[in-house]
Amino acid sequence: MTSSFEHHTHPARLSDAERDRALKVLKDGAALGRLSHDTFVRRMELAFAARSSVELDALTADLRPENRWSRAVLGAVGAVSGFTVRLRRAWTVERLPKLLLPSQNNPYPLRIGRDPANGLRLSHDSVSRVHAELSRQGGLWVLRDLGSTNGTSVNGRRVIGVAVVQDGDQVGFGHMTFRLSAD
Repeated sequence: MTSSFEHHTHPARLSDAERDRALKVLKDGAALGRLSHDTFVRRMELAFAARSSVELDALTADLRPENRWSRAVLGAVGAVSGFTVRLRRAWTVERLPKLLLPSQNNPYPLRIGRDPANGLRLSHDSVSRVHAELSRQGGLWVLRDLGSTNGTSVNGRRVIGVAVVQDGDQVGFGHMTFRLSAD
């Protein structure tokens, strides 16, 4: 009587290091904008479920690192793009009308809005009747949005509640934008 032994060969289990390398490639690809968020999430799920290095290689095949020349070109393009954005922003800030900060000795907040009773009246449809308030608190200037319809912003970011501001900041009330000035 002969017995037959079946010999099954299973692929070796993936090591944590192999999986971590693939996950890092996927994260870097998403960070560089080479993967959409949905694609990134789906590939991460597949990487955790992968059983062989072949499966991991398939998930990262289109995300091979660029060679040195490609990185240099992309870095140069990024630097030039950043410079033009900074230049445009600097040019825009200088052309903005100034909004003088109130005297530091003034204990009353400066109300801003369309209502004639405000300390600073802005006659624009995008500005609420009582839009915002600028006050001095603990040695700092604080800008508070008062529930305006079109929002208040500081340096391009919408103010939720209050924001600390300083000389040179760009502040917006609705569609009106100013540069804060202490002089």
